[in-house]
Amino acid sequence: MSNHKIETLRVHRISIPAKAVHSHGSGDVAGINVAILELVTDTGITGWGEASPWPVFTGTAEGNTAALHVHLRPHLIGQDPVQVERHMNMADKVVVGHPEAKAALEMALLDITGQITGLSVCELVGGKMRDSMGMSFSIANPDFDADLDDIAAMWEDGVRIFKFKTGFSDHKFDLMRCEKLRNIYGDEADIRIDYNQGLPAYDAVRCIRDLEAFRPTFVEQPVKMHEREVLAHITHVIDTPIMADESVFDPKGALFGVQNKLADIFSLKIMKSGGIRRALEVAAIARAAGVEVYGGCMFETGLAHAAGAHLMAAVPDLILQCEFYMATYYAAEDILTEPFPVKNGRVHVPTGPGLGVKVDPDMLKKYAVSEPLS
Repeated sequence: MSNHKIETLRVHRISIPAKAVHSHGSGDVAGINVAILELVTDTGITGWGEASPWPVFTGTAEGNTAALHVHLRPHLIGQDPVQVERHMNMADKVVVGHPEAKAALEMALLDITGQITGLSVCELVGGKMRDSMGMSFSIANPDFDADLDDIAAMWEDGVRIFKFKTGFSDHKFDLMRCEKLRNIYGDEADIRIDYNQGLPAYDAVRCIRDLEAFRPTFVEQPVKMHEREVLAHITHVIDTPIMADESVFDPKGALFGVQNKLADIFSLKIMKSGGIRRALEVAAIARAAGVEVYGGCMFETGLAHAAGAHLMAAVPDLILQCEFYMATYYAAEDILTEPFPVKNGRVHVPTGPGLGVKVDPDMLKKYAVSEPLS
């Protein structure tokens, strides 16, 4: 037990516009709509968390705001923030689903615990295996000429990993973009493919085989999340590694995934797993079965990116690197007092106790869609 008690729980709903629309097989996105959790102790320590949902994938910002403010708040006020597992167990009993709200809660609790102990979040959940990791940028602008300009600028910044969002237009458009990028940058570009469930099951194998000509590192979630038998079949017949994202959310989903050989890779995301530690459980199940993992993200600010960086820093083996590009290359602005640390095409794990980042209250006010709930 610690000598600290949670005194205030405040939820901020914010919406930050994007620099450009990103199209996906499951819909277009033009901004970052999230719930920011602020926990303050009676000793004056503030912990921050973020719920970053996507309605077509996990949930809504409105629903997660209600989960935090209405349902979880009464069980947290006056409680010891260091007892993280006790609070997360409570959250699972009080609210079904809403993994993003639970991720935000765990994030804020670990942030406080780290500040109390002087340890970073990755040290709290197992230790730091790396200081940085390669960053992937998603090519998703329907205006491909604009994307090429952005890619050229990022190439100068040292970015070498590019993931095509496919399946939102026709197959010829996907082939053209992959061919052009490979012709411009050669084998130095690490090309990846993400359909976001955008392929019809009956035609998925043919489309993927066409794209294999451009030597992608992997193909992510080609079919709908519930079409798990189809995903397993694709994994079996396609030479390029297949990654499951929407089809594997949490440890139970990971167990099903390895037992049924759904994919060669799992995308780790704090928001769908319900927190860093549950995502590490997914990684452990994958590792035991010889399945690789990748650091994915939702539409997040630098706050959630920081938590994601700590997650991936704690993963024992990391071959496929991570995303976490939103705060730097997608959002019009970020909410952190200091820029999220991206340099030379790599995401650097924030240093310092807890998450190692601070939220700027002025930016919360600027992008607020309603008054904070407390």
